[in-house]
Amino acid sequence: MKWSKAFIPTVKEDPSDAEVVSHKLMVRAGLMRKLAAGAYSYLPLGYRTLRKIEQIIRREMEAVGALELHMPVIQPGELWERTGRLKAYGPVLMNFTDRHGRRVVLGPTHEEVITTLVADNISSYKQLPLNLYQIQTKFRDEYRPRFGVLRTREFLMKDAYSFHLTIEDLKVTYEKMYQAYCRIFDRCGLDYVIVEAESGPIGGESSHEFMVPTEAGEDTLVRCSCGYAANLERATAATPKTEPKESPKDLRQVHTPGATTIDELTKMLNTPAEQLIKTLVLVGDGKPLAALVRGDHELNEAKLAHAAGVSNVQMADAQTIEKLTGAAVGFAGPVGLSDLPIIADKAVQGMVNAATGANKTDYHLLGVNPGRDFTPSTVADIRLAAPGDRCAKCNGELKFSKGIEVGHVFQPGAKYSDALGAQVLNEKGKNQPVLMGTYGIGLNRIMAAAIETRADEQGIIWPMSIAPFQVILVQLGQSDQVLATAEKLYEDLTARGCEVLWDDRDARPGVKFNDADLIGIPLRITIGEKALAKGNVELKPRTEKQPQLLEPAAAVDTVMRLINS
Repeated sequence: MKWSKAFIPTVKEDPSDAEVVSHKLMVRAGLMRKLAAGAYSYLPLGYRTLRKIEQIIRREMEAVGALELHMPVIQPGELWERTGRLKAYGPVLMNFTDRHGRRVVLGPTHEEVITTLVADNISSYKQLPLNLYQIQTKFRDEYRPRFGVLRTREFLMKDAYSFHLTIEDLKVTYEKMYQAYCRIFDRCGLDYVIVEAESGPIGGESSHEFMVPTEAGEDTLVRCSCGYAANLERATAATPKTEPKESPKDLRQVHTPGATTIDELTKMLNTPAEQLIKTLVLVGDGKPLAALVRGDHELNEAKLAHAAGVSNVQMADAQTIEKLTGAAVGFAGPVGLSDLPIIADKAVQGMVNAATGANKTDYHLLGVNPGRDFTPSTVADIRLAAPGDRCAKCNGELKFSKGIEVGHVFQPGAKYSDALGAQVLNEKGKNQPVLMGTYGIGLNRIMAAAIETRADEQGIIWPMSIAPFQVILVQLGQSDQVLATAEKLYEDLTARGCEVLWDDRDARPGVKFNDADLIGIPLRITIGEKALAKGNVELKPRTEKQPQLLEPAAAVDTVMRLINS
């Protein structure tokens, strides 16, 4: 393709609303343009890269026996009500009421649709296993779209769903898909980490995320040198070992007017945060409960939901808290809180002479000792890991970093089958729910992650596999010799299957070189009169500083070797 015939609107300045490198460069390099908050048009260069990512995904999905289909974006809200996800997804779920008064969902994912399809068309175990996938536009009503294509309201996702008679069979396919994901991200040139993850609204116990470490990411990775890796929602830390420095004291009530936060309380009592018990009142599946964590720890709502045996939890409102505790928000405590199930974090159990709310406005209790003054209904790990924590496996120091989630695999099992009636006859002629695996990849995120982790001050550095073009021919000048050589190189490379962008513009060399570096094509061949006078052209990989001089035919051979290496 000739640049003069292409649509590549490069710009010099960063967009004013861009916060991360990928957003800045995708706009500056003419890959995309913003239409509205969280909605982007992909221009020809950007779309070529997306299509290449699609091709890689399709080949790997076909290699593990997944079959491609295409499902509607518009989904009946009634299906989401039956699975409980209409409420679980909350305000991020794009939905509306149509002219007939029916609730309609714009799908962020397709578990309900695919399960209904299987329920209506699969009746025997002999038709299993079945693995179906699509590459489809998805929607999330993000409150604050940001970071370019990393958090948008409309995005492109590959979602796959496998169906099985037994958990053993599900695990076999899960492992195949897991390995296929590794190959996909390897082929896309990503440096990724696989971490244990929470399943969130998808559901299920076994779940892994594929994360690309970068400061532009919004997810937090927790890792240890022993190999342990998890996202922050899933990460488990060793329970802090506490050696009692004093004997249990008597309970004592103290006046703490207006001290409703941990910071205020530590200053007023001259007590460190780790000596405080934070009592949080929440609602899980419509029923109230209390959660206890140390004052220097933060509650992990996903872990709490698991420990409480509920699908999700949310903070209770002020009116509910006052009704259940008899005190204003900020003064709740476990002592005497007999009408609520109390779930305590493991770290709370080892505390001696702690301070906590007195269930009386403007008062706290000192000398609180778990086991003596209150007994939790459940003790579990319900907190977020934090810097300074040790690894639960080896007691090494946990390291925290940011990352971009590019893929996620789950085993929701029978969650959707039970809700939507997807059953088959087993070998004994009895009906049983089919078991599901679900597997997602964010194509836009792959694109952004590759830019975030490989760009330099000049612009993008594409991996060869997903670059919009493999070679850019930079023509300097309009002499007959330059034009003839450029045309011959273009024809020879194209004939050998190479994807070539020919910069034939009548522009200054500096403009052409800057644009070539900005858009990040892996290999650059420069055709200029000075080198041609000695029978050469310049070949320069994007990652190298200096070009090498080669005869045109040798340049073609070298390019093909580099592309195929």
